Amino acid sequence: MNELGARADRAQRAARDGGAVARRAFRTDISVETKGGKTDVVTEADRAAQRRVVERIRGAFPDDAIVGEEADALKAVPEDGESWVVDPIDGTNNFVRDIPVWATSVAAVIDGEPVAAANFLPALEDLYAADDEAAYRNGERISVSQRDDPETCTVCPTFWWNYDARDEYAAATRGIVSRFGDMRRYGSMQIALSYVADGALDGVITNKQANPWDSVAGAHLVRMAGGTVTDLDGNEWRHDSQGLVASNGHVHDAVLEAARETLNL
Repeated sequence: MNELGARADRAQRAARDGGAVARRAFRTDISVETKGGKTDVVTEADRAAQRRVVERIRGAFPDDAIVGEEADALKAVPEDGESWVVDPIDGTNNFVRDIPVWATSVAAVIDGEPVAAANFLPALEDLYAADDEAAYRNGERISVSQRDDPETCTVCPTFWWNYDARDEYAAATRGIVSRFGDMRRYGSMQIALSYVADGALDGVITNKQANPWDSVAGAHLVRMAGGTVTDLDGNEWRHDSQGLVASNGHVHDAVLEAARETLNL
C-alpha cells in the first residue's frame, strides 16, 4: 500500500473507531453544554470521539498536524505539510435530540488539499469514503446523480445561519424553491455532501465560510464522485473559501444562482 492508500485506510479506520465511541453515548442521558450560542452544543461524546480519532491517526502518522472542532486542535488547515481534519460528531444538534443523522468525519490533507476522506454515520451504519481515485459507500463505488433538469433536482441549504443572518437563510431557501423540484435540510454538512456524492442529493449551498471540519471531507467526496465544488464566484473551492456550492456538475450553474440569492439583499 502506498502512502496515499495508507492515509485513506487510516481515515476510514479512525472515523469508524471515533464513531463507535460516539455511538455508545447516543440516546443516553448525556449532559449537553453550549459553546458560542444556544444551538452551538457540545457533549462529552464529542470530546471522547475526537480523542479516539486522534489516537488512531497518531498511531500511524505521529508527526502530522490535527485540525479539529474540539479541544486544542488547530482551527485552520496548514498550507504546507501533512494534516488531518476531524469532526467527531458533525450534527451534534441531531445527536442530542436522538435523531440518527450525524457523522464522524476525517480527512487527510497534504499541502492544503484533501487526498482522502471518510464520513461514518454510526447510527445508520454507512461509511462514505474517498481516496485519490474514487468515492465509495460501504466499499461500493458511487457517483453523483446524472440529473440535468433543475425541476427534478433536490438541493440542500446547509451550515446554519445565525439569528442576525436569517434573511440570508431565507434568501437561500427562496433561491432553491424557486428553481428546483425539492429541498432538504439535514443538520449536517458532511452528510449533505456525502449524499451529493452518492446521488441522493443534487446540490448543497451556503454563502458562509464553512469550518474545515464541517466541509473538507465532504467536498473531497463530491469531487471524487464526479461532482463540482466551488465558491460563490464559481472558482474551485478551498478550505478557506467564502461560500460552498456543491453539485452533480450538470446543474451547477442553477445551484450557483440559488446560492447567490444571498448576495442580493
